[in-house]
Amino acid sequence: MIADAVLVLRFLLAIALYSFLGWALLTLWQELRQQGKNLAGRKKLGITIIVRSAQANESQSRFSQAEIIIGRHTHCDLAIIDEALSAQHTRIAFHHGQWWLEDLNSTNGTFLNGEKLTTPTVVITGDEFKCGNTLFVIRIDDEEKSTSTK
Repeated sequence: MIADAVLVLRFLLAIALYSFLGWALLTLWQELRQQGKNLAGRKKLGITIIVRSAQANESQSRFSQAEIIIGRHTHCDLAIIDEALSAQHTRIAFHHGQWWLEDLNSTNGTFLNGEKLTTPTVVITGDEFKCGNTLFVIRIDDEEKSTSTK
């Protein structure tokens, strides 16, 4: 009789355990799907880079990708003819909801608003940075503009 009661209790405990595991996995799966939808729906802000060089007139380029490489090499996203520029001089990247400027160990360095850049730094609209003999001005799309263009 006691053996039958223990067997029933073990069976009920096993059912409870597997039910709990199933509920926990279902909850995690639903949360993961919701997070995926949130990330997929998040729009990164576009950025416009205005180029002011001594050799050429002012020009501007608009980007919507998450990473922009600036340098002398033709494979760079923004290739500039400037002998003082390294082949891959600097990177502008969008992560953590902000645009970041980073020097890529260039020979002559990158200067943000007149200060030498030593670590990746958040940039905002109106910031100026200099690579070689070329001056760049950053203009970041505001959220209202980027959401209205969806």
